[in-house]
Amino acid sequence: MSDTTGRTQDAGYQIGVSKTLPYPVEQVWELITSAAGLALWLGEDVDLTPTRGAPYTTADGSTGEVRGWREPDRIRVTSRVPGWDHDTTVQVAMSASGPGRTVLRFHQEWLADPEERSRQRTHWQGVMAAVERALAAPNG
Repeated sequence: MSDTTGRTQDAGYQIGVSKTLPYPVEQVWELITSAAGLALWLGEDVDLTPTRGAPYTTADGSTGEVRGWREPDRIRVTSRVPGWDHDTTVQVAMSASGPGRTVLRFHQEWLADPEERSRQRTHWQGVMAAVERALAAPNG
């Protein structure tokens, strides 16, 4: 029997990681869209233009394009990591969860198989931890 955990008919294998953070949406959005924040979740040395269809390339050679940008709510991009033979879609979304609290979500779909899903789950958990550290840092 094959492992179909995280597999949907409409988006293939997918993974989501979310956490409620003790910071207002505006502060989380500011970090996520800053150069330092983009490096945490998308890749180093990336310039992401908030226009549908705008291409991007990261320092490690990952490529994609902006599919959606709704401030201060969500960013959706395609992503192709070097060595992969397929694109995935990544969405970063946030919503208020009471005064001064934000639910931050990273979601990736169109993953190739259960192994890639497992690797990306570990990746997004690490990204979430890095975002938490960045927000907790002085001037975060």
